Amino acid sequence: MDDHQAIQRLKNGDISGLEFLAARHQVKAVRTAYLITRDVGLAEDIVQDSFIRAFHAIRGFDSTRPFEPWFMRSVVNASVKMMQRSARQVEMGEDADESLLAELAERVESVEELVESIEVQDQIWDAMQKLSPRQRAVIVQRYFLEMSEKEMAEEAGSAVGTVKWMLNAARERLRGLLDAAHRRSER
Repeated sequence: MDDHQAIQRLKNGDISGLEFLAARHQVKAVRTAYLITRDVGLAEDIVQDSFIRAFHAIRGFDSTRPFEPWFMRSVVNASVKMMQRSARQVEMGEDADESLLAELAERVESVEELVESIEVQDQIWDAMQKLSPRQRAVIVQRYFLEMSEKEMAEEAGSAVGTVKWMLNAARERLRGLLDAAHRRSER
């Protein structure tokens, strides 16, 4: 079975289609929600609710389009809304950049570099927590889900320029946070 067949089964009232979709997309969806919410239990709840919403909305789903981007948009939006509602946002701070992330993530070859990499991952994780949920969402969509800016704009129903602006703001903020963390670790 593939996504298309599973969706057809769901549209025909066969729940096994949902079982297939959940088995296929749940892990990536939970990871996505977790990267935005920073809470495993909450991420699992969001994904479960997203599958239930998908089940109820599947009749209106355009079967010619891929399921995953449609579903992941639901997961990202639900995660952002949950974070905004729960007031878990961290106050705005300093800024960030993609090149620094790439530079930091490349340090993993020797044992010493592995230890350093763990520290760097912690710095990246800490910096990500200081981004707003919407900023975390665009970083997750671009670098974890590997969505293009055009895909992100289509999924959000906004202009590509808006997505570029949001992504740039999130990267700038992340760069500043990582630079500050790097300076602190050098002391």
